[in-house]
Amino acid sequence: MLKIQKKQGLTHKQEVILRISTIMIALIAAGLIMAVLGYNPFTMYSKLIKGALGSKYNFTSTITKCIPLLILSLGVSIAFKMKFWNIGAEGQFYMGAFGATWVWLALPDLPAIVMLPLMLLTALVFGGIWALIPALLKHKLGTSETLVTLMMNYIAIKWVTYLQYGPWKDPAEKNMPKIFKFTENSTLPKLFGVHIGWIIALVLVVLIYVMMKYTKFGFEISVLGENAQTARYAGMNVTRTLILAVLLSGGICGLAGVIQATGNEGRLAADISAGLGFTAIITAWLAKLSAPMILVTSFLFAVLLQGGAYLQVAMQIPASVSGVIQGIILFFVLASEFFTNYKIVVCKPEVND
Repeated sequence: MLKIQKKQGLTHKQEVILRISTIMIALIAAGLIMAVLGYNPFTMYSKLIKGALGSKYNFTSTITKCIPLLILSLGVSIAFKMKFWNIGAEGQFYMGAFGATWVWLALPDLPAIVMLPLMLLTALVFGGIWALIPALLKHKLGTSETLVTLMMNYIAIKWVTYLQYGPWKDPAEKNMPKIFKFTENSTLPKLFGVHIGWIIALVLVVLIYVMMKYTKFGFEISVLGENAQTARYAGMNVTRTLILAVLLSGGICGLAGVIQATGNEGRLAADISAGLGFTAIITAWLAKLSAPMILVTSFLFAVLLQGGAYLQVAMQIPASVSGVIQGIILFFVLASEFFTNYKIVVCKPEVND
């Protein structure tokens, strides 16, 4: 009989060795799958790296993909630290972008120096409110935040789809329904070939790291995540901490939405996320909710995404093959997380006399 037991804890050196070994095994396994499918794994890997980092254009494309993923991961990490399972980053992403677009459509003539901060602030508020709804339902009615945040993703996406095909449809777009394209005063400027969302993302990494490690509010979030009763006995205002943390979590996810819409896509659309809100859950968890490590995992995932897209063009491989490579690597990395904390032991069956 097999039994899962929690490990006492690995040393830092053991964890590093385990993770590196897992990645190597994942690359070998993905290479074997590619060989079975008739592709040279060495060529595939070299093309993947080239597609992500091999030129200035490819590198900037990787950074562009990393920015929203990083910000979304930072947002969900705050809620996860409190053990509030915010699976609604996708919906908060769209509602943030919606709020910012609404401001632009309502006040189209504002100068950029006023318009952009106002759009970012609005996205922060709209994303935060969208996350607050399931938090209040959980606090007042005891509902599952996992289910409510998940379902609210689809409400947000369908709302944006309605706007795209209805009230906000640009009459100038003849072939495909699209929302009005942002004008210059509502588009994020570029720095070093990438929109300035990368600066916002790096600032957020620093701010969230400092908040979680050195502030009273960050300490309260951590304690509440460990044990709500302990937090109450310590005199903490659990309700206040819950509401503020969820507002911040959703608000940051909303920021990712407006940054993606104004910096990369050029307009709000029903497909601007491409599932990044769900990917962010994985990157945040793999980074153990640490802001600096989230930066690393988000960049590595962006390399996989951009490199996989390049493979489809450069080698004319189906998108499904690229997805298989990413899935295999992800599976092994997640397995390493399991074996870092648990072990499987063989138990002798009990013999009845």
